Amino acid sequence: MRKSRFSTPRFTRPVARFLALESASGLLLLVATVLALIWANSPLKDGYNSFLGHHIAVNAGPIDLQFDVQEFVNDALMAVFFFVVGLEIKRELVRGELRDRRTAALPVIAAIGGMVVPALLYVAINAGSSTVHGWGIPMATDIAFAVGVVALLGNRVPVALKLFLLSLAVVDDLGAIAVIAIFYTSSIAFGWLMSAAGAFVLIAGLRLLRVPSMIPYLLLGVVAWYCMFKSGVHATVAGVALGFLIPIVPMRGQEGRPSMAERLENALHPWSAYVIIPIFALCNAGVILTIDALKDAASSQVTWGVALGLVVGKTVGVAATSLLAVKFGLVNRPRGVSNLHMVGIAMAAGVGFTVALFVTNLAFTDAGSADQSRIGILGASLVAALAAVAVLRLASARSSTDELMLEAAENAELFD
Repeated sequence: MRKSRFSTPRFTRPVARFLALESASGLLLLVATVLALIWANSPLKDGYNSFLGHHIAVNAGPIDLQFDVQEFVNDALMAVFFFVVGLEIKRELVRGELRDRRTAALPVIAAIGGMVVPALLYVAINAGSSTVHGWGIPMATDIAFAVGVVALLGNRVPVALKLFLLSLAVVDDLGAIAVIAIFYTSSIAFGWLMSAAGAFVLIAGLRLLRVPSMIPYLLLGVVAWYCMFKSGVHATVAGVALGFLIPIVPMRGQEGRPSMAERLENALHPWSAYVIIPIFALCNAGVILTIDALKDAASSQVTWGVALGLVVGKTVGVAATSLLAVKFGLVNRPRGVSNLHMVGIAMAAGVGFTVALFVTNLAFTDAGSADQSRIGILGASLVAALAAVAVLRLASARSSTDELMLEAAENAELFD
């Protein structure tokens, strides 16, 4: 039987660096979330709301942008985050684990199951109500938190399983971006949208001409973001599209040097992981946790739809589709990975935070439903993280026991 490439303990430098950044980012994300919750529930909560509502205006010639702080973070800074996501997805598709169809099959199948089942579970719980529009919320996996949870276990988690989680999260991000672009756009100004498309065509032209300087790519990317923002399609989609268009091979005169995509990812990923994502958490995780708010959440279809979608839907969707694909011979099981490992990593995929909060802002305009969704996300992510750690530790202990028993049996045969 042909071995899965996930079976080889091969960490390329970009993947190892990516995992290290995301692990540290998960810790900062946790700190920012706790700070937001404390601030929003303290006597200084009016200052928190005032900070989020502070007005920002950019007026320069034809450019007219009006934001409050939260909108600026969600529409502008998060475009940088999604640009880095686009670069990461492209790297995985062109040079990473997703470039080979046989290798990509397992995480792709798992990611699809991990998106479809949570969405269906949410719809089943919220059917017939106006909140059913939030079905996209539990589809997302937070790479930083999920990788951070797995990193806590160190060498107890097989390298192949870490690569599987990373590839699954990349496919998951791609699906979430498609959902945001298609289903969470209320109205479209086609003139602005065509202008954004024109900017992307010019960027593609720069690639064809093998222009080596990144400055024209980034300037046109800013133009595309502005046009996308004005079009009504969420502006962060422009960040992903630009990430896909940035050249991943060295341009003219730069042979033997890192590509433009590699240089931009190396420069921006730390800013995205260590600055933008914690700021996003600070501005979006500050939900009120009074007794009344928790009572409302406990009886809310939104809270239960999100929570069960992440904890149950993700686990069932990822684990069931993966194990069935292995059972029917569609893919090969990663070497050193047991069924219990797969269940544990599926639970880790239920740690949905950054993109889940992001979709919450798009899905709900009323504060009540948005807060109930945020409570569901926070509670479910905590439960999923603890469950994943417990199951992965158990899987590691069982694997170690099995290896010792196998070694003992081999030694007994040797001395017979």
